[in-house]
Amino acid sequence: MSAFRDNTAEHRYELDASDGKSFAEYRDLAGVRVILHVETPVDARGKGYASALMKHIVNEARSTKRRLRASCAFAVAYFRRHPDTADVQA
Repeated sequence: MSAFRDNTAEHRYELDASDGKSFAEYRDLAGVRVILHVETPVDARGKGYASALMKHIVNEARSTKRRLRASCAFAVAYFRRHPDTADVQA
């Protein structure tokens, strides 16, 4: 089972899974949450954890009316692959 949280002290979202913790570092700039870096442990890569993390981030943004901007390559690619996320993109 996985657990998602916004670790505000570390400025990152986290997703715990049996294979380790994936995370997405962010900064808030001018009312927009910028996703700076998404990372998954080496042993957990290719299992969909980073995409699951991004899905949680998007859902959290929708529920809090937050706007997101992708700064890292993975987040940019995720938004391109999921045009249904346009409502949260700044």
